[in-house]
Amino acid sequence: MPLTAKQFQQRIFKWFDKYGRKTLPWQIDITPYRVWVSEIMLQQTQVTTVIPYFEKFMAVFPTVNDLANAHEDKVLELWTGLGYYARARNLHQAAKLVVDEHAGVFPTTVDALQQLPGIGRSTAGAIAAIAMNQRAAILDGNVKRVLSRYHAIDGWPGKSTVAKTLWELAEKLTPDNKLPEYTQAMMDLGATVCTRSQPRCDDCPLQSHCCAARQGNPQDYPGKKPKKSLPVKQRYLLMLCNEQGEILLEKRPAKGIWGGLWSFPECPLTDDPKQWCQDQFSANIIAIDHWECFRHTFSHYHLEITPVKILVTEWQSKPMAGAQQVWYDAEQVQQRGLAAPVKKLLDNLL
Repeated sequence: MPLTAKQFQQRIFKWFDKYGRKTLPWQIDITPYRVWVSEIMLQQTQVTTVIPYFEKFMAVFPTVNDLANAHEDKVLELWTGLGYYARARNLHQAAKLVVDEHAGVFPTTVDALQQLPGIGRSTAGAIAAIAMNQRAAILDGNVKRVLSRYHAIDGWPGKSTVAKTLWELAEKLTPDNKLPEYTQAMMDLGATVCTRSQPRCDDCPLQSHCCAARQGNPQDYPGKKPKKSLPVKQRYLLMLCNEQGEILLEKRPAKGIWGGLWSFPECPLTDDPKQWCQDQFSANIIAIDHWECFRHTFSHYHLEITPVKILVTEWQSKPMAGAQQVWYDAEQVQQRGLAAPVKKLLDNLL
């Protein structure tokens, strides 16, 4: 027989008092801004990975006004390595809206918070509950896992019917008080005990009433996303260097992969890199060196990258700093938002 909502909450609170995480950087000096930034960073990213990024981000942008007034390149630079760069662009745009339309004060309802770019229902609930002590449910990946196993709910949570059931349970179980503690406890329980693989059921305060634990198959919940094979795309990344030791980078369009980040020019594998450079830039090529191909995987396809180092002279088009295509030296490169594979190549190149 399942626990009542009150019994469920009591077990969660008791467990959190003893085992919950209470000294994470965003749990210190709690504000809507700090909670919001942490929640966005934590989307599909582990806590241990996020901590140094969060601390550096807060040191550079301690307030929402600082973030709103920042140049996008600086925001993306601090995001380099976290991936899912649309999160950073949405964060920047949302900060501008908070400053311009809300006088620098975050909206105080879940519905209003969801009007800001990049803030969904669960993120809005976390901000409202943790930073504003409002009764608001959350349903991040950790909570989905806990509730799916506790009630043995079949199906992939990405399906609307399954998500609807989980939201109803999350709403029902959310208490009327101690909202910050409960919200953090549910996230912690999923992250540290009710883990994706090898859950520590013996350490779980819900074990005796967990349907999946009683069935002996917690690993079967939540249901998996239907698999589909990812297509493979292939590209040359052209690492053009001049005799002054500068490297050509271009800013990618705001939409699409690595949106707004600085990268190398690229061309299809069906083209000859040397001829492509001559056609595009009228460059005189001194030397060309093909590096080993490697694969980078996005959520919707694999990208097989073949880096090509090209030393050029007599460059006809000499774009100025601030344009979409510019020459940078080693010091300037490190001040730009870079996709992780590009940064890795630059580290080997410089």
